[in-house]
Amino acid sequence: MADAPQQIHIQVQIDDHIAQGVYVNMAMVNHSETEFVLDFIYVQPQVPKAQVRSRVISSPKHLKRFLMALQENVSRYETQFGKIDAGPMPDVRFQH
Repeated sequence: MADAPQQIHIQVQIDDHIAQGVYVNMAMVNHSETEFVLDFIYVQPQVPKAQVRSRVISSPKHLKRFLMALQENVSRYETQFGKIDAGPMPDVRFQH
């Protein structure tokens, strides 16, 4: 009989300036064979330029776990508050 995996308890700390967060209303995702890059962007209404507020780079394995956590939480949200209408995807081009 195989031993059950040992649970690891991780204490997560967060700096005050990170805890306040930043507002974003768009994200872009790019990937290579070894990593995913998520750019979280703020677009002001009526302004043709947007700003990347945060970039997260992750391994495919961690991103898949993140996706599953997002799907579970969206499902819980819609059960409690109703279906989310995401609307159409905007046509966005990325420049450095």
